[in-house]
Amino acid sequence: MLRKQLKRQRIHKKIRATISGTKERPRLSVFRSSQHIYAQLIDDDNAKVLAQVSDVSMKLNKGNKVSRSMEIGKLIAKEALAKKIEKVIFDRGGNVFHGRIKAVADGAREGGLKF
Repeated sequence: MLRKQLKRQRIHKKIRATISGTKERPRLSVFRSSQHIYAQLIDDDNAKVLAQVSDVSMKLNKGNKVSRSMEIGKLIAKEALAKKIEKVIFDRGGNVFHGRIKAVADGAREGGLKF
């Protein structure tokens, strides 16, 4: 298990070296644990989190993990649009763009975000 975590962290380090969020176009960072999923809009210039959503805080218990991830994507898009943010940079956090990570991206696109 430790090797998988180290591999993900190494990949994430490479990704973060190339992308950075601004106030106008923040970074949509996604973190996936074994049970939950978290999404944040981050302004890297000022080192501030503009919005954050997780299935823990929203108490989303219905459905499977992929459907909850889709809801998280829609909720983060709703919060972003409330703050007049339409474009973001997607940060998959070193995870493979598949399954729950893809579901968050699809939910955010459905919610109105562009990336």
